[in-house]
Amino acid sequence: MSILVTGAAGFIGSNFVLDWLRGCDEPVISLDKLTYAGNLQNLASLQGDARHTFVLGDICDRALVDSLLTTHQPRAIVHFAAESHVDRSIHGPGEFMRTNIDGTFTLLEAARGYWSALEGEAKAAFRFHHVSTDEVYGSLKPNDPPFTETNTYEPNSPYSASKAASDHLVRAWHHTYGLPVTTSNCSNNYGPYHFPEKLIPLIIANALAGKSLPIYGDGQQIRDWLYVTDHCSAIRAVLAKGRVGEVYNVGGWNEMPNLQIVHTLCDLLDELSPAASGKSYREQITYVTDRPGHDRRYAIDARKIERELGWRPAETFDTGIRKTVQWYLANQDWVANVLSGAYREWLETNYASRS
Repeated sequence: MSILVTGAAGFIGSNFVLDWLRGCDEPVISLDKLTYAGNLQNLASLQGDARHTFVLGDICDRALVDSLLTTHQPRAIVHFAAESHVDRSIHGPGEFMRTNIDGTFTLLEAARGYWSALEGEAKAAFRFHHVSTDEVYGSLKPNDPPFTETNTYEPNSPYSASKAASDHLVRAWHHTYGLPVTTSNCSNNYGPYHFPEKLIPLIIANALAGKSLPIYGDGQQIRDWLYVTDHCSAIRAVLAKGRVGEVYNVGGWNEMPNLQIVHTLCDLLDELSPAASGKSYREQITYVTDRPGHDRRYAIDARKIERELGWRPAETFDTGIRKTVQWYLANQDWVANVLSGAYREWLETNYASRS
């Protein structure tokens, strides 16, 4: 028995692989193209581990995916691979259409062919789990109830539109072909190995480097925050007990505005790694022009996954964010390796025009 994990060297994918192998001995085949956000260093602790096989490759490569399924005979595919940064999708949407839509289509077709040839218990047990986002639901007003699994899709960025399209493909392959799928739509993840273009790792890295801490608009965009290992445990629960064809929203029950997140990070860094100047990191906060189509609020109603599968997040935001800051402070070599070359050029491209 084994599972195939796509996007396994990315932020959530690598955390999932590490978490999976901490908890069981079922082998993992990790597939990743190693684009800018894929980092093999995330999986360095598994080097030499017979339970783990890493494959460099593209989910759009049908021949490769077919070969992996035939060779390893996984009982499940866990599909994380995606282009996932809204700002990048605004600057260059093409890769998002290719990876998130064409890539998911390729995986679904390969999985359908593989699953159709299985027999008996192996066929009944097979699952295709698709990892998606709350951004497919659009934006909430301040007093709107949180997103449920029945909310209308209203994506507002090229990224969220591409993920919405992939969600629809997964649903269609179940209803048309009978492929045994499940989908989870998660809120904003945070934790170890988060690529420093996203808010929390960007603020930590910039603060320690003495750089400005850029806040879009007024900083009052509200998100629900989910510690990444809680997300991993939710996916394990869906794989183990989730109903075929169902969607499960996964959230942290932690709604707060971006500015509050930045203030919390500054205060933790003031405590754990004070600036040599003696000043608070809050003094590095700057406000920049908001991005186009910036959704004002996301919030997840995660009662369905709790009711049906017994899952709730183990971390509060206070415990999770402290663990996150401590991890980044203890892993500055990892951060330094990421903050080089193409990533630095990207930050300059994205933020220079907003100052």
